[in-house]
Amino acid sequence: MAKANVTRYQPIAMIERFIAFDTTSRNSNLPLIHFVQDYLSQFGIKSDVITDKSGQKANLLARIGPADKPGIVLSGHTDTVPVEDQNWSTDPFKLIKNGGRLYGRGTSDMKSFLAICTALAPEFAEAKLSAPVYLAMSYDEELGCLGVPSMIAKLAELPVKPAACIVGEPSEMQVLMAHKGVNVFETTITGREAHSSQTDQGASAIAAAAELISFLNRLADEMRERGDPTKVFERDGYTSINVGLIQGGTALNIIPRTCKFVWEYRHLPGTDGKEIITRFRQFSETEILPKLKAKADDAAIETTTVIHYEGLRPEPGSFAEALALKCSGMARPTTAAFGTEAGLFQDVGIPTVVCGPGSIAQAHRPDEFIEKTQVEQCTQFLRRLIQELAPA
Repeated sequence: MAKANVTRYQPIAMIERFIAFDTTSRNSNLPLIHFVQDYLSQFGIKSDVITDKSGQKANLLARIGPADKPGIVLSGHTDTVPVEDQNWSTDPFKLIKNGGRLYGRGTSDMKSFLAICTALAPEFAEAKLSAPVYLAMSYDEELGCLGVPSMIAKLAELPVKPAACIVGEPSEMQVLMAHKGVNVFETTITGREAHSSQTDQGASAIAAAAELISFLNRLADEMRERGDPTKVFERDGYTSINVGLIQGGTALNIIPRTCKFVWEYRHLPGTDGKEIITRFRQFSETEILPKLKAKADDAAIETTTVIHYEGLRPEPGSFAEALALKCSGMARPTTAAFGTEAGLFQDVGIPTVVCGPGSIAQAHRPDEFIEKTQVEQCTQFLRRLIQELAPA
């Protein structure tokens, strides 16, 4: 039962509230979580807040509807990427309405989806739902889906497991049935410094890194040629490899002792997600490290895993796919190259698809925006979901 004198937010107004919270991953997301919890409570919607060990980050899990039926999870992350070193034209934490666009950090990735879900929560609560809807808001997705596992664990423990999950990452309201897995590594090379004129006395960590990166480039070419054996992906149908960061050396006239680079690969679902790292480690240990140790006994190559999560495997005809297609009006699903938490829900037996407002092309960019038409489409999608769960 809603309390008296409650202010209901329309979707765009709620997006404005969400954008105002600076939930860059380095910050606490608790102010936003508590705002949502308080807002939902005004309509009789109870929610659990699941904090991390520090107590500074939290997931929010709310149920609307009966507990004894298999429900639908609407999942998304509350954190955003930083705005530093980006040339924003406006305040990134103030929603700017300009023509048919809404500007602000997180408008596409992915606060708009969560804000629309929150704005429509009273409509879900007032409908006589035949099955529950779970609002699942997580922390630190941008750091590697760190928060969502503890929330998924709670869902997996329910007496009645959810029947489907819809992850609202920006897909322009297209239904995505599959996406790639994400694997991020940091490789640190230790060699031996020497004067740059005495190359036989030093072991260059940068030269070793160059050979390792060249090996990754050859693997990337191989993966592109191998393509997608399942033929599911219409675009980007191959496992991709990218080296994104590198640093090393002290001065031009010093053979560098250390070099570090951060790299990733995004593997196709259903393929061996460990093949590339296995081959990389083998090449490092058998081809590059012996050459370093010939000049430096304490030489080393260490590769640590920073992020790993599996992709979303296609489940043609699943309940999640059928439901999302019906609510979106799409004839068939498609695929994407970016990663989400969808595969984690799938791994505990919850059929999952991705469908959310906004474009991935706007994610992580300065002057990030979402089209108002996308907000309208997502609102219509969720209202069709209400109709599916509460038929007249």
